[in-house]
Amino acid sequence: MTTYTIAHPASIEDNHYQERILQGVSRTFALTIPQLPPSLYPVIGNAYLLCRIVDTVEDDNGLSSEQTRKFAEMFIQVVSGNVAAEAFAEELFPLLSDHTIPAEHDLIKNTPAVIRITHSFNPIQRKALERCIYIMGQGMADYQDTESLAGLKDLAALDRYCYHVAGVVGEMLTELFCDYSEEINRNKPALMKLAVSFGQGLQMTNILKDIWEDRKRGACWLPQDIFGEKGFDLNELQLGCTDPRFHDGLGVLIGIAKAHLCNALTYTCMIPPKETGIRRFCLWALGMAVLTLNKINQNRSFMEGTQVKISRRSVKATVLITSALASQDWALQRIFAFTSRHLPEVDLLGKKV
Repeated sequence: MTTYTIAHPASIEDNHYQERILQGVSRTFALTIPQLPPSLYPVIGNAYLLCRIVDTVEDDNGLSSEQTRKFAEMFIQVVSGNVAAEAFAEELFPLLSDHTIPAEHDLIKNTPAVIRITHSFNPIQRKALERCIYIMGQGMADYQDTESLAGLKDLAALDRYCYHVAGVVGEMLTELFCDYSEEINRNKPALMKLAVSFGQGLQMTNILKDIWEDRKRGACWLPQDIFGEKGFDLNELQLGCTDPRFHDGLGVLIGIAKAHLCNALTYTCMIPPKETGIRRFCLWALGMAVLTLNKINQNRSFMEGTQVKISRRSVKATVLITSALASQDWALQRIFAFTSRHLPEVDLLGKKV
């Protein structure tokens, strides 16, 4: 296949745009990404924007399933350099609905600027980004075709879904970390396994937080088998459900997410202590996820995500504490144990430990 040649390299304006739009599409990542070493900051910021473009294609309810698949596959080719970013942006931008936030409209319109930066990275970095977008784009299109309120078949199906939308991102980040540091690269096999679990822990937290928002758009990512074992049918799930069987099923998923986040801490502690920027990047996401799980666990009858959203004070406390102790493994392990002490104790398969 012929590779599309970029006529203009990334400019100062492109890099300024990337920094600005990060603030618009994600406050969290706009906070965490700048903690990374200077050589990683632009590539991981760019990777986040690429993933956000895929998310925008998948989430816009104004697009048909055929259009979603078409644009997801088209964007894969854009990232790989086989299709012009201008063609993608010009065709998709007019089709976006009001469901998509203004910052994402702007991001789609300026896809060429993002892609010029993507194509400025070294071959290892580009390959990592291309692989991630390929797996994510294909997976999201497939799962959109099967969205329903009945939930996913089982925990294994949830694992596969989480891999396509988050686990693969963990693998991509690990590839980038290993390219950046030979010391990190020595632990690559173990890190890659834990990276998938790290991503799943974060994604499961988001799935639990967004149960009701997802249902409003006709989707449910909860596994039927976990709730079936408790005697609850997800087809009967209604807003404000107080059925203890449903709450018990939530408890199992909260415990599984906690187990994955425990792996996330192990992952973080395998990063050399001197790499405090990378550790902060990981720890802030991990800390906020644990606090969110706590809120969900304490209020299993919540009816919208805002009710279990952590406060700005909690975010600031997470940032301050983990930053101060970023290089101290023993302290991080104690903080995790203390913060997650009220969460259910299960293994990755949902069995009590």
